Amino acid sequence: MRVEHVYRYPVKGLTAEALDEVTLREGEMLPWDRAFALAQGDAPFDPAQPRYLPPRHFLTLKVSARPALLRAAFDSATGTLVLRAPGGEVLRENALVPAGQAQIAAFLTRFLGDDARGTPRFHHVPGHHFADDSERYVSLIGEATLRDLERHVGAPRHRLRFRANLYVSGAAPWAEFGWLGQELQVGSARLRVMQRITRCVATNVNPETAARDAKPVLELRRHFGSAELGVYARVMEGGTVAPGSAVELLGA
Repeated sequence: MRVEHVYRYPVKGLTAEALDEVTLREGEMLPWDRAFALAQGDAPFDPAQPRYLPPRHFLTLKVSARPALLRAAFDSATGTLVLRAPGGEVLRENALVPAGQAQIAAFLTRFLGDDARGTPRFHHVPGHHFADDSERYVSLIGEATLRDLERHVGAPRHRLRFRANLYVSGAAPWAEFGWLGQELQVGSARLRVMQRITRCVATNVNPETAARDAKPVLELRRHFGSAELGVYARVMEGGTVAPGSAVELLGA
């Protein structure tokens, strides 16, 4: 088995960034993965006392499909976030400082229009993450699993609908479900598979067109008996992972 793709999602709900290489740390997510989020104006998120909140409190594709039309790029060396709207408007701001965060919040609020609630705020809290799970996991999907879903529904399903960090080839369809409680050597990192991922209606949104043109949750339930696809893994030993890295099942 091998890693085919590595992605991070710096801003919750916005576009993926493909990585040529990443260094994983024990007990942590990918660096800068879900490091930023736009909290809706009615969200009870306090950056002075950050805690996990369900996705409905933030800009997500579950709440609005419009963010899929934006193209985001984050430069971790400078803290610069670039947002490009389909009409050609471009915002370039430092996402690590209050002034830049205010400008980003205003841009995203205008873009969301009626899908924005109250006065949204853009957040980055060092040490806090905005993932859909309260634990610090790396997500993984087998490429053969996606192909099997496509065979059953008779149509393509873009991998980025499912917003995983690692996409792995060389395993049988749905093999990752059999890895629960077992460890994987992924490049020079060691991961333990912890749980299956239950999907939500955010997967209805086509990441290229922003159209709600499929219903993967219903498709998964109809063909496979549950809405689960992919797995979460905990980094047990840090190391480097890149497309082409070998993946080996180590056992329990």
